[in-house]
Amino acid sequence: MAFKDIISIAPDSPFRNMSGNMGGNLVSKTKGDRVIWAIVILLTLVSLLVVYSSTGSLAYKYSKSPESYLFKQLGFIILGVAIIYFAHRVNYTLYSRIALILFLVSIPLLLYTLFFGVQLNAGSRWIKLPVINMTFQTSDLARLALFMYLSRQLSRKQNVIKDFKKGFLPVVMPVAIIVILIAPANLSTALLIAGTSFILMFIGRVSTKHILGTMAIGLLPILFLLMIASKYYDKEAHKPKELPAILSIGRVPTWIGRIQTFRYSTKEDQNEKMYQINQAKIAIANGGFVGLGPGHSQARNYLPQAYNDFIFAIILEEYGLVGGVLIIFIYLLFLYRCIRLYRKCPFAFGAFLALALSFTLAIQAIANMGVNVNIFPNTGVTLPLISMGGSSFLFTCLSIGIILSVARNVEQLEGQGQPIVAVA
Repeated sequence: MAFKDIISIAPDSPFRNMSGNMGGNLVSKTKGDRVIWAIVILLTLVSLLVVYSSTGSLAYKYSKSPESYLFKQLGFIILGVAIIYFAHRVNYTLYSRIALILFLVSIPLLLYTLFFGVQLNAGSRWIKLPVINMTFQTSDLARLALFMYLSRQLSRKQNVIKDFKKGFLPVVMPVAIIVILIAPANLSTALLIAGTSFILMFIGRVSTKHILGTMAIGLLPILFLLMIASKYYDKEAHKPKELPAILSIGRVPTWIGRIQTFRYSTKEDQNEKMYQINQAKIAIANGGFVGLGPGHSQARNYLPQAYNDFIFAIILEEYGLVGGVLIIFIYLLFLYRCIRLYRKCPFAFGAFLALALSFTLAIQAIANMGVNVNIFPNTGVTLPLISMGGSSFLFTCLSIGIILSVARNVEQLEGQGQPIVAVA
């Protein structure tokens, strides 16, 4: 495939005329699902407002002005939208061609991160890029590469997808490799990836008994953690017991502690592990139905990670239940538009790819919001397109750009009058 077939910039592209009606040209050259584009713009505007409001204590801690984080977030948003734009101009079939390469590259990156990455809370999730001095979470690249490769495998194995050796193993083994490499430092992300992969396999006609059998095997370590968390918690004294040395390796104590906090802590507890949840509950209670208004959050000065993991609590405080429901509706609308795109895409790879990336973003959003309202244990995942920018924000933008690339292809086929057959 020639370069001109991979990325098409027409002669009257906005980049050939940088003055006059550049904005109009940009809009005219922006293809794909208009609703998804509107969702991106809306969520990034919300991100600007909430990040600016929630970074006051962070600015004070590092002796910076809150405006510095506002402009930093604006920079990430501009870069992210540019990534979306150029990714959506690329013919999505290219992603099938590079899927295997990205998947193979992600494996040594994850291994390097696991042993030599930046350490935080007994977990190694990041590597530092030497030139720009920015930390990079390798699990974001691995997740994207995995779903590209998984979509490719599902589309290619449809004729033998029910066969365990020829169909199931080539599909499940890449998932197992990535999940095993991510889990020691980031169990929550590994579980989200596994859950999304199983959903995609089910939609991709993989044998249900194979999926359920694999899920049963995967749940064994989780059940073991639940048993350990229960065994090493003193319900009478209402505090955790000391763990033996064999269970004090890596992030195992953190996982057990989060399970114990979620299962046994009550609203009267004021210990360190409940501090974040209690502050999030205070923020939600302060917000009520309509909220305190933009920039009037009180909990932002007390809630750790108010600009990141717990940003949804700030949204609920400032914009109330109305604002929270609106954010949930926007994510559900995004998922609906992607499911609609999946049903319209005539090619299996594009359909699976759009569905995989949309499901992982929607599940991540649900997980983040669930932690904020204390229906899930603390996971440490961000709220897509809203939490303060970083590598996760940019990879989210890349994922959306790929989804819009599929949408652009479907739009072109419809414009040419070619029949669009719904995917079963």
